[in-house]
Amino acid sequence: MNSTVALTPKPRTSRAPLYTAKLGLGCLLVLILLALSLLTGAFDIFSGEEGREMFAISRVPRTIALVLAGAAMSMSGLVMQLITQNRFVEPSTTGTTEWAGLGLLTVLFFYPSASILFKMSAAVAFAFIGAMIFFLFLRRISLKSSLIVPIVGIMLGAVVSSVSTFFALQTDMLQSLSVWFAGSFTSIYQGQYEILWIVLGVVIAVFILADRLTLAGLGEEFSTNVGVNYRRMVLIATALIAIATGVVTVVVGSLPFLGLIVPNIVSMFRGDDLRSNLPWVCLGGIAVVTLCDILARIIIAPFEMPVSVILGVLGATVFVGLVVKGGANAR
Repeated sequence: MNSTVALTPKPRTSRAPLYTAKLGLGCLLVLILLALSLLTGAFDIFSGEEGREMFAISRVPRTIALVLAGAAMSMSGLVMQLITQNRFVEPSTTGTTEWAGLGLLTVLFFYPSASILFKMSAAVAFAFIGAMIFFLFLRRISLKSSLIVPIVGIMLGAVVSSVSTFFALQTDMLQSLSVWFAGSFTSIYQGQYEILWIVLGVVIAVFILADRLTLAGLGEEFSTNVGVNYRRMVLIATALIAIATGVVTVVVGSLPFLGLIVPNIVSMFRGDDLRSNLPWVCLGGIAVVTLCDILARIIIAPFEMPVSVILGVLGATVFVGLVVKGGANAR
């Protein structure tokens, strides 16, 4: 009882203001990156009518997709870390992305002419199933180290990825599978990216449910004592993660480690208050994915490399750094 009383006032005293001058400066820096994204590319957008048309058809949709995908996936990682109480997890380290890809592959095999909305629904459904299986595994095993959680997720993802690869080999869809998991904004254009606006609802929902998600992240016993339905919040959080992962996988592909990099960097500088960190996680996700996409367009110009390659290198570095830091702190 005494420990509950001691924990209750902590969020109030440690809560930082939501809107600050630093946040305004962060918004300005992100706007500069987005402007650079609009101006970066092999085609000269200042070349008369054709340039203006290319700007409207390709550059603007691509930049909007960067904003939506970056914000949604970084916040999905934050929510997943909160629910599992482990900072090493995010959709690509829990198998959720691989499940979404398997759903997409299944739909294209049985219903090749399916609409993008139907593909998205299947990817979301499979991502939800995958996330629930991951949480079920966590409830069934005895965790002795925080590293066990991402290891379990990576193993599950590897199994699902192997099934997808075998299925794709048997059905001559391996090339399509590799394209989906490449994680690239190259194919984003007007009329093809609009379904990504759905993830804006995920971002808004996380903002609305921030306090309840924070309480759920403190554990089932604590959240139940303060009147929060723990299991319902876990289901809602899983659904939000599945929607974001499924939609982004269908439109963009895999964005590995984005949900790992951003929340951890934000928490290093600002602590673990979810509500006050949400705008920073959004901005950080947008900034990281935009910067990586700009680099992907520049490194081998006039060609492009998948943004997932750069994100993978950056994310793996951050992951190893967190593991080493965690091991040093444990000593």
